[in-house]
Amino acid sequence: MSKEQIKQLIEGRIHEDGLMETGVKGVQLFRAINPVPCAPAVYEPSVVAIVSGSKEAVLEGTRYVYDSSEYMCCPMSMPVKAGTSTASPDTPLFGVYIALDPRVMAELAMDMDNAGGVLQSNKGSTGLQGIRLARWDVAFTDALLRLLQLGDSQTDTAVLGATRLRELYYAILKGEAGIFARQAFGAGNAIARSITHVSSNLDAPISIDDMASRAGMSRAVFHRKFKQATTMSPIQFVKSMRLNNAAMKIAGGTTVNEAALDVGYVSASQFSREFKRMYGQSPRQWGESQPVSV
Repeated sequence: MSKEQIKQLIEGRIHEDGLMETGVKGVQLFRAINPVPCAPAVYEPSVVAIVSGSKEAVLEGTRYVYDSSEYMCCPMSMPVKAGTSTASPDTPLFGVYIALDPRVMAELAMDMDNAGGVLQSNKGSTGLQGIRLARWDVAFTDALLRLLQLGDSQTDTAVLGATRLRELYYAILKGEAGIFARQAFGAGNAIARSITHVSSNLDAPISIDDMASRAGMSRAVFHRKFKQATTMSPIQFVKSMRLNNAAMKIAGGTTVNEAALDVGYVSASQFSREFKRMYGQSPRQWGESQPVSV
């Protein structure tokens, strides 16, 4: 019943396609009644919960399709292709986007470790990293409902929003994606810190040796651990992050040259070559033909 209540809350509040703020920082409702084909996107640390319809994300050839039976957990910035190809007026997409605050998640992960909280491993795990799907459980559903119910009162939202969001974070860390998320936000995760540095400094030169040094690892060890955590080599990851960010900027109206400079390319010709190699079209052609992914 709680999931149906969440669906009714969302349907009653959002009446146009796109994202809508809830008043709680990092929590947004979304709707789509028109299909959005998969397009380059960057998933920031987040959880996406669908209550109607389905979404898909593609990470390094692995396709994740999720609906009201599973939520998507992405605890580190990831370059993906994402869309909702089945949305229509008869089968609308409704859901909630929850940004994961690294500081709060790290605090909770540490508190759970200090309290002796032991999580069972997910036997259904494929071993791939970057994105994980997790079944809605009672704790997650109830925490999400309690968070969204705050929208009925601006005062309740202002006073209780951070507390209810923390409760939802805790449910995520205890759920099926719990170990996966705790590995990303737990103490000593040098790979997650390296990814945060990359995503925050795409316009600056990025050296793999510097990334390894920041992580306190040799280049070889860093390469191996980075690929285990993201399914990509560090070089592939940096290139995908840059090109996906550039593609999103171009789709949003930024000129090709500006987008290239914004993500660290000093050579427009190199940017165009690498963009076309990844997406099959020149940056200008792609910008004219692709919608922005929701």
